[in-house]
Amino acid sequence: MRQIFLDTETTGLYPDSGDRIIELGCVERVNRKLTGSHLHFYINPGRDSHEEALKVHGISNEFLRDKPSFESVADELLAYVAGAEVIIHNAPFDLGFLNRELGLLGRPAFRQCVSGVVDTLAMAKEMFPGKRNSLDALCDRLDVDNSARTLHGALLDAELLADVYINMTRGQEALLIDTETALQDSGQGVQFDLRTFELPVLMASAQEVEAHRALLRELDKASGGKTVWPSSP
Repeated sequence: MRQIFLDTETTGLYPDSGDRIIELGCVERVNRKLTGSHLHFYINPGRDSHEEALKVHGISNEFLRDKPSFESVADELLAYVAGAEVIIHNAPFDLGFLNRELGLLGRPAFRQCVSGVVDTLAMAKEMFPGKRNSLDALCDRLDVDNSARTLHGALLDAELLADVYINMTRGQEALLIDTETALQDSGQGVQFDLRTFELPVLMASAQEVEAHRALLRELDKASGGKTVWPSSP
């Protein structure tokens, strides 16, 4: 599965009031592994950032004067994310800005260009109800090193989000199979007729059964109760 972790920085909070994207960062994972591929733009928004926004991202208006417009990077962005599952922290915020920018160019909404969008803030609220679920808070809770993050930056935040997401979904790792690696390691062409073997049946001990049940309960909790097995096997 190809996943793109995306983050933006903006001139303010309200795209419908004229605020624009000034920075966009994307990081790619395939089959839950970083590929080293990323996309990063600083963008000239054609307007100044609000003072409060400047305090968050620290990207000066002067720095952005000679940067490309969103229109000039739109094709590259859409080609990069095409068909991927896109992971965003607080997705409605970034999607609001992306849809506004694309709408100004007469382009379809962002979701129409990708296979789907996952909001890690919504995931975190289900997993950690009543707790702070900002990206910084999740980094602290999930042991992701964010010491380099003094100001918000789109590419750095996308990289942190990629690590946070892996830790949030770590219970899935054992359920995933890297098909290509499995085939390479299996020695294709070597077959065994298991009918020629008498295989012993080894029953699980009481401790192993309880450990298995505890793991199922943990996976059920992490999924927000969405597993197909009972929550208390």
